[in-house]
Amino acid sequence: MRVAKVGIILKHDSGEAKRLGSELATWLEARSIEPFIDRIIADLDLLVILGGDGTLLHVAWQASRYKIPVVGVNLGSLGFLTEVAVENRYEALEKILENSVVTEDRLMLKARLCRKGGENSEWCYALNDVVINKGNIDRLARMEAWADDEFITSYRADGLIFSTPTGSTAYNLSAGGPIIHPEMRAIMLTPICPFMLESRPVLLPHHVRLVTRISGRSDVKVIVDGRSTFDMADGEHLEVMAAEHPLRLVCSPHKGYFEILRSKLNWGGKTL
Repeated sequence: MRVAKVGIILKHDSGEAKRLGSELATWLEARSIEPFIDRIIADLDLLVILGGDGTLLHVAWQASRYKIPVVGVNLGSLGFLTEVAVENRYEALEKILENSVVTEDRLMLKARLCRKGGENSEWCYALNDVVINKGNIDRLARMEAWADDEFITSYRADGLIFSTPTGSTAYNLSAGGPIIHPEMRAIMLTPICPFMLESRPVLLPHHVRLVTRISGRSDVKVIVDGRSTFDMADGEHLEVMAAEHPLRLVCSPHKGYFEILRSKLNWGGKTL
């Protein structure tokens, strides 16, 4: 991969990110590479995130639309997506310039609200998840879900999570859903605190079109990658499916996927 233009995305309101971004721009210029700070343009060869997972999620759709490989340098607290430790940033970038790293295509979702009368909202895009959440109301939300034209089931729950494999370690995991390896192409449907204990997570193929309708007086919110996006009311339905373009995520040259899981989830080490 020839690298001539690199975008640098900074964590919002972070003095450390600004300092590191300026240092990185100087480092790139010394190698005849043009830096673009907090700008994403179509012909970038690489996008470097200086922040946490939230910073990466904020720009994932733009990067996927332009098919720009993304590498995350972790300045946050979790770092499932921003895999590169800040002290290893230049070593990792050298390996990228040498074509000595692997990229993974991470499935993304798109969602839109279909209102009464046939009016549809614009598509919104998620790398982690799309969530229907009952918000602050006391009663459970009543929802019905379909995969393509086949009825799945009815739910009485605090909400529903539509998760990618990348997002399986986020809200889905907290709600009791399984961890899905990021190389799988699948969509996880997980109820949040369901009234009926037999309501279990369902793993679906990536090509299905998922439709969820609110029934009864259950006004809820739709949250896309942590951003409150739609208010959803009785008679409206949410459409969720795989997005056209995956995110090209550069894997850390220092850590494998399961090493990251062991570290972040406090799993035990080797016993044999």
